[in-house]
Amino acid sequence: MSQSTKHIVNSFRRVSFYTVAAVYFLILVGGIVRSTGSGMGCPDWPKCFGSVVPPTSVDQLPKNYQEIYLQKRIAKNERFVASLEKLGFTETAERIANDKSILIEEEFNALKTWIEYVNRLIGVLIGLLIILTVWKSLALWKIDKVIPILSIASLVLVLFQGWIGSLVVSTNLLTWMITFHMILALVLVALLIYVYHRSERLLKSDVVQMNVPRKVKWILVTGIILMVIQIVLGTQVREEIDQISFALGNMLREEWVERVGLNFLIHRSFSILIFGTNLLYLIWVFKYTTRKSQVNLWSQALILLVILEIVTGIGMAYYGIPAFLQPFHLLIGSLIIGVQFLLLLQIRDHIQFRLKEN
Repeated sequence: MSQSTKHIVNSFRRVSFYTVAAVYFLILVGGIVRSTGSGMGCPDWPKCFGSVVPPTSVDQLPKNYQEIYLQKRIAKNERFVASLEKLGFTETAERIANDKSILIEEEFNALKTWIEYVNRLIGVLIGLLIILTVWKSLALWKIDKVIPILSIASLVLVLFQGWIGSLVVSTNLLTWMITFHMILALVLVALLIYVYHRSERLLKSDVVQMNVPRKVKWILVTGIILMVIQIVLGTQVREEIDQISFALGNMLREEWVERVGLNFLIHRSFSILIFGTNLLYLIWVFKYTTRKSQVNLWSQALILLVILEIVTGIGMAYYGIPAFLQPFHLLIGSLIIGVQFLLLLQIRDHIQFRLKEN
């Protein structure tokens, strides 16, 4: 590979790495939005209270601002419901149309408004970074067409994610909409990690030979599936806690966990299963991979993240769900899936190399 081509590949890799890091930062900020109850800090989208820069005082808004933005959200939801009915999702459309919680309009809170506004600004930044990623990937078209194609797909996904984000606002933070929004973020991360990993392969003339059996790959796939389920369960637990905190006037935090139902017990028990699965994976990795290889080092990072996830979960369960722990708990869970997916790609390379040699 010529020096100019290496420069092009390395330039793309730098941008794609920054983009992955920015998406994870957005997940952290999204967790802060959730833990502070700022999701409806801006009642409209993409603007905030009808402005590019949101107000800092309720005096800057009309007296009937709640009614104004409620009517706008109702109109948007009616269009969304009509679209769902046309696509055949009649039951979902009916559920949204009959959900009375959508009609609740929050009072203006400057802090919550600006937290949500910063969240949106970071989302715009990520959109710009992905556009830059696409632009950088076009130079790789003659080397590997898959990279620019998937980079363009990530841009389409970001635009779709933005639209879903607007529906999350218009439906007043419906639980399943928030969960879907989170899953899309994880899909975006996986897509970006894949193009980053694929571009790294362009720089390598060969793969360090390691006799990695297929069972290592499949235990890792199992770990990924369990972690996705865990994040979905966590989102549902978070929704239950939101309802409990609202009912208690955001007081008596130490009682919130006691009042959560079966989802919390399943979520807590799942952490044991996840730890056991990843520990078994780590044992096999140490058995079948060389020390200080990327697979080995990333696997050690994985088990540390799993331990941190459990520790933050214990901290929330026994210390009244402190708000500062919630975003980090979500971020670590998302990082676990990202590292697992990267390891899956690396292990697949070694398995394919071994099969090719045989």
